[in-house]
Amino acid sequence: MYSFLSLLLGLVAAVWTVQSIRALTGILQLPRLQRIPLLDPADCPRVSIIFAARDEAEKLPAAIETMLDLDYPDYEVIAVDDRSSDATGTILDDFARRDPRLRVVHISSLPPGWLGKPHALDLAARLATGRWLVFTDADVHFAPDTPRRVMKLALDQSLDHLSLLTKMITIGFWERVVMTYFSLGFTFGQESWKAGDPRSPRYVGIGAFQLIRRETYDAVGGHRRLAMEVIEDMKLGKLVKLGGFRSQAAIATEHIGVRWHAGLRNLIRGTTKNFFAAAGFQLWKVVFQILGLLLMCVLPWIALPWLLLTDRHGPLLVCAAIAVGAAMFFHTFISVGNRLSPLYGLTHPIGALIFAWMILRSAAITLRRGGVVWRDTFYPLADLRRGLV
Repeated sequence: MYSFLSLLLGLVAAVWTVQSIRALTGILQLPRLQRIPLLDPADCPRVSIIFAARDEAEKLPAAIETMLDLDYPDYEVIAVDDRSSDATGTILDDFARRDPRLRVVHISSLPPGWLGKPHALDLAARLATGRWLVFTDADVHFAPDTPRRVMKLALDQSLDHLSLLTKMITIGFWERVVMTYFSLGFTFGQESWKAGDPRSPRYVGIGAFQLIRRETYDAVGGHRRLAMEVIEDMKLGKLVKLGGFRSQAAIATEHIGVRWHAGLRNLIRGTTKNFFAAAGFQLWKVVFQILGLLLMCVLPWIALPWLLLTDRHGPLLVCAAIAVGAAMFFHTFISVGNRLSPLYGLTHPIGALIFAWMILRSAAITLRRGGVVWRDTFYPLADLRRGLV
């Protein structure tokens, strides 16, 4: 048993060491939007900012005010009211009457073969007049100089697609535990810095902010190719990469912010549709993900105090210490990057256990229902699997 544990912790420590070096190197290579100069107003191409909203009356007003207060000379905002049952449509119409840059589209029904959000974004994209499209969400907050910095970066690097890693706005202990762990997991698992490497299969797509050339969007098939994709934001990045276009990620925690869900319960419920979809609706991937979380992010935290209490020193203790130390370092790094206390690095195994539960719950509920419920519409699992990109 001791030999098996030694082998296991040695493997975990090696993975943490290698991946930590790769992640730190990669993160430092990503452009930071705050360091990008402003694009001259005379050089700014027309941009269309697009989002779909369903029952967003509570969060929408504050977010849309930031979208209509941008320091950018030529842009439009196209908002799609996707079958809302609250005051979302009325709020959008009121803003549109005050600002002609906002165009509002109301959807009352969903055609077959479509998920609600991809359908809404496809409709808005076909109406857009910009040479560049920005896909965002109805609860995202923009700093006024965001588009001029984004366009400067995209034009200088001849990009076709750019996703921004945003600030996750969190309130309360449990939101911060979950979201700091999510940010770390996304960083290690998705390796966003490799999106710009044409030799790498890695891709990235962030729902809060994706910039894409109109020609590129049309060439890859746009949201029509993503009609039945639950994680359509990530898969748009995949289409761009598969199409051979230039994609990149940048850090924009000073310019873009979003509160994903309010409270732990809503975080868990709100990701029910996402996590099994992220695993391609394949149960073996769910098992692999959960075992990986427990092995990499929980086992060392149990082993380290046990080894210290039983006075077992040597290589096994060193391996456990390396794994715990690397996890704490990066969790702290993520927390400080989001202007949170570095002490959240100590919550790493708690975040891992919550995420393991969220993944298991997503898979169990989806399989039990035989599909996904999203925006009050049921989509059969067989249709979702056929629509995977």
